[in-house]
Amino acid sequence: MSSMAREILAFILTTSGWVLVSSTLPTDYWKVSSIDGTVITTATFWSNLWKTCVTDSTGVSNCKDFPSMLALDGYIQVCRGLMIAAVCLGFFGSIFALIGMKCTKIGGLDQTKARIVSFAGVNFVCLGLCSLTACSLYAHRITSEFFDPMFVAQKYELGAALFIGWAGSTLCILGGALFCLSLSEGMSSSSPYPSDRRAFVNSGVSAMSRAAPRSQSSQARRPPPDYTSPSQHFDKNAYV
Repeated sequence: MSSMAREILAFILTTSGWVLVSSTLPTDYWKVSSIDGTVITTATFWSNLWKTCVTDSTGVSNCKDFPSMLALDGYIQVCRGLMIAAVCLGFFGSIFALIGMKCTKIGGLDQTKARIVSFAGVNFVCLGLCSLTACSLYAHRITSEFFDPMFVAQKYELGAALFIGWAGSTLCILGGALFCLSLSEGMSSSSPYPSDRRAFVNSGVSAMSRAAPRSQSSQARRPPPDYTSPSQHFDKNAYV
């Protein structure tokens, strides 16, 4: 798979995951419980991060917002903060991804674009971890109360919003990991010399390496001067 196709696939995964995670905030059914009669369900209790409601058999719902943020349980406050942070990270990650992808014309050089898209991948991985932590913490509270024999209040089960949040978190983590792979390719493709200058330097080095043995061999084949030849005659003026 080419790097451009991988970035497009990662953008589709991360954007879909961000939309799923964002849709869990207004979703009603984070936890749900029902009271069954002999024939039909008489009432359905459900709650999310902002309110708790009850719906009777006629379909009429009565909701009550949480009165004070400071009076909330600690796990609800933590889940609110993590989910809001996840939505913000997805917004900035989408912007950085659009700037750094190779299929766009903004962002500068390939090395710079690789760094930007890798930063977007880190944002999406953090998004997935925040949403995964929030949904898992909320689900842990529900299951611990449900299986606690000493808990006598209304017991709830896992709602649809938790499963949507888990699915979106997984997509964001996978897409963010694919974005982070662009950094290694961008660094490996970069070089301190341009391609034409690098080719010129390589050709010069190879030419010098070929010329050096030739000169050494020609010097090695040159015979030494013969000073003992009897054909040489010296007269008496040769030493004057």
